[in-house]
Amino acid sequence: MQAERVAALLGERGYQAELSIITTQGDTVNGIPLHEIGGQGVFVRALDDAILAGDIDAAVHSMKDIPAKRPAGLSTCAIIKRDSPADFLVHTVPQENVRTIGTSSTRRRAQLLRHMPGVDVHPLRGNVDTRLRKLSEGQYDAIVLAEAGLERMELSVPGTRLSPEEYIPSPNQGTIAVVCKDEPAVRGILSLLDHPETRFEVEVERAVMEEVGGGCFTPQGIYCRSGHLIGEILSLDGSRQAGIEEDVMSMEDARRYGKILRNQGKDLIREAYQKLGLER
Repeated sequence: MQAERVAALLGERGYQAELSIITTQGDTVNGIPLHEIGGQGVFVRALDDAILAGDIDAAVHSMKDIPAKRPAGLSTCAIIKRDSPADFLVHTVPQENVRTIGTSSTRRRAQLLRHMPGVDVHPLRGNVDTRLRKLSEGQYDAIVLAEAGLERMELSVPGTRLSPEEYIPSPNQGTIAVVCKDEPAVRGILSLLDHPETRFEVEVERAVMEEVGGGCFTPQGIYCRSGHLIGEILSLDGSRQAGIEEDVMSMEDARRYGKILRNQGKDLIREAYQKLGLER
């Protein structure tokens, strides 16, 4: 869906694109939590390799899946205007009757446990259709999906939108990025799709994320809108958190606030790595 959208935007500007489907480890391994197979980077590595090998000219990603550390020779040449950054709690029973929720995101789990005391949160992987099927089979009372993904698929499902100011999203959630080889010819064409306001906001979030560290292993939400930044680091059970709320004018501001957030949440980051059995 995302690649088709980028191809359509290029078509509107007079450039025709051919789609090539590349399956990644993140798409095929569904039975274990994401952090156990390497985090968000598992969705990106195969496409990076294909670009560098010359098999494809560009790749389309959810911006939130792109790791902070990138291979040399690649450029994030376009960031598309942001869709909804919010999470969506899909449920057919009344929300007050929800007891079992499916998600494999440590952030979503911690936030749900904080805001919905008494619920049990269990792992859930797979594409949107798989997750919705498991919900309809009664394996969960509710599941959490990105609202942007539902909108892009034109899916109307029952449930509750989770405010991004309360359930602070993952950095860059709701944003599509186009990555290409760092060469002027291809980069120049694809940069026509870039949305400057969105780029500033997601680069602020990314700068904070890079300073905080922790990746998808540590429950953390980072969200910037119109220069207003909110961020938090949570314990795995959602009972404790460190947070910031600031207005940001530059990347220097973003990095400074990221360092402050990391310093405030360093014990939570260390605790998360220890409890997940990860080296730090």
